[in-house]
Amino acid sequence: MAKGYLKVNVYSDTVANPIKNATVTVLKNDEEITSSITDENGQTNLMTLDTVDKSYSLENQKTTKPYETYDVLVEALGLTPTKIEGVGIFDNITSIQNIYMTSLDEQENEEVNELPPNTLWGNYPEQTQVENNLNSGIAPIVLKSVIIPTNIIVHDGIPSNTSAKNYTVPFTDYIKNVASSEIYSTWPKETIKANVIAIISFTLNRIYTEWYRSRGYDFTITSTTNYDQKYTRNGTIFEPISKVVDEIFTEYIRKGVRLEPLLARYKSETSENGILSQWGSEDLGQRGYTALEILRYYYGNDINTYNAQISNDAPYSFTKTLKEGDCSIDVYILQNSLNYIHGSYPGIPIIPNPTGYFDTNTKNAVKTFQKVFSLSQTGEANYSTWYKISYILTAVKDLTESVYN
Repeated sequence: MAKGYLKVNVYSDTVANPIKNATVTVLKNDEEITSSITDENGQTNLMTLDTVDKSYSLENQKTTKPYETYDVLVEALGLTPTKIEGVGIFDNITSIQNIYMTSLDEQENEEVNELPPNTLWGNYPEQTQVENNLNSGIAPIVLKSVIIPTNIIVHDGIPSNTSAKNYTVPFTDYIKNVASSEIYSTWPKETIKANVIAIISFTLNRIYTEWYRSRGYDFTITSTTNYDQKYTRNGTIFEPISKVVDEIFTEYIRKGVRLEPLLARYKSETSENGILSQWGSEDLGQRGYTALEILRYYYGNDINTYNAQISNDAPYSFTKTLKEGDCSIDVYILQNSLNYIHGSYPGIPIIPNPTGYFDTNTKNAVKTFQKVFSLSQTGEANYSTWYKISYILTAVKDLTESVYN
């Protein structure tokens, strides 16, 4: 029997408030398989679970589900018991399940969320409503440049469904969620990168053209595959996909001399020109194609990848990778930021007497932060680490201000 892994992160309402000593129970057919207690950072240990062989996720087949599913129940003092059903486990892959609990006085009964299957396994409608107003020549381009926003608003239904909820989702979390819902995490890294870039480009096209807002809607994008991309509320994130997104979340496609991000359409399998075949991209990755070669195979040789700017909502901007031995005001800001985050994540060690010199204590704090947030544990504050620090710092500050105001 193949083995996969599960890590659960438990929060009260927000990522700035991890829950210590929550009991996490993994169930299969209502029987307990294993359990864990969250640590001071709200995280379980890495739990090993049975799953199916990786080979099933590398074949375009519908006979054997290529991953196993489990239910995860979380219980914590003063919070509503929360259950996530259908958490996917792939062979030799770490699944990351974030669970946000609410106060008991907000909801009396157990909260249950059932996750749908991956789009490659389940039956979903294909994109039929992706007309791009830029391609029709009548696009009111509102934004002056391609920008990565801090958050996007996802409408959890078709556009006309006024009863569907809108969710405010951090941009990188949205991309990780969609990619984890649309492809398999066992695929070659270059295939994952190609699909992630297509997903980013599609999303940035919706943002850049204000496709929905220009039509009077109050959201950025929908969660439905017949209009946009599959977003799964409370969906499981898979570590290989998460790490790729952290590396390239600003990268998108442009075609020829066009300035807008390409509305990069894709399907599970297709021979249509200008549409990426997800299964075809898996085959190309197995054959050694790079991500850019895969993208050009489907979208044409006149496409190139570019990097979008990040919105200036973050408190500090990245300048360069900071590493042991560096000495600068940026290091001083980094040290104080990590010390502030320590208030919510006490497992991240305090850096005593910040001086702006990147010493061993700073390296250890960075490595611990990277471990907590599933980043590559280099001990260096690179682009993705700095971006995550800035995001968590903002969340912690917002929580602190809400408590004291």
